[in-house]
Amino acid sequence: MSSGQSARARGLAGCHSCLLVMSIDTEHCPRCHARVHSRTPNSLQRTVALIVVACILYLPANLLPITNTVYLGSYAPSTIIGGVITLWQMGSYPIALVILIASVLVPVGKLVVLSYLCWAASRPQLANPRQCARLYRLTEFIGRWSMIDVFVVAILVALIKLGNIISFYPGFAALSFAAVVIITMIAAEQFDPRLIWDNLESNDHD
Repeated sequence: MSSGQSARARGLAGCHSCLLVMSIDTEHCPRCHARVHSRTPNSLQRTVALIVVACILYLPANLLPITNTVYLGSYAPSTIIGGVITLWQMGSYPIALVILIASVLVPVGKLVVLSYLCWAASRPQLANPRQCARLYRLTEFIGRWSMIDVFVVAILVALIKLGNIISFYPGFAALSFAAVVIITMIAAEQFDPRLIWDNLESNDHD
């Protein structure tokens, strides 16, 4: 499969700030004075480090309570999975499925896909770069929807506070989960998708 020639192969680089195209030997953009790199420096290392941090934070996000409910003086903590099970038992199937997908499946899927992309980009030969590019775009698209669980907790805390009858308080897991979502979004930004096509281009030249 022919990949054509990249800008780097033609001796060109684009400014990350103002997108001005210039010689790859230029250190600073003549227009905005930003530092010029043909590829994001240490892209794979930064992405992997952020993935590891997100995996570590994902454990307390699921094992610790994300909400604490005080009802008539009794205290009831609830984890993400516990909340999904409760909603399912109450018959709120659509909400339970939305929380399950947004809070469990999407973050785990995003971490798996980013790990796979880092592994694939580090290999000398890539079997299907177009599939990897589609996975990267999908990861960027769905990542923002992972915050829905945090929004649900924030809305519950803000709206449901009926004096001494019932109150919702966010648990430590809400903070961990928000950190996981933000870190995975940063990890996706740190991953340079052009690395996928660099391997294909080098294979074309072999």
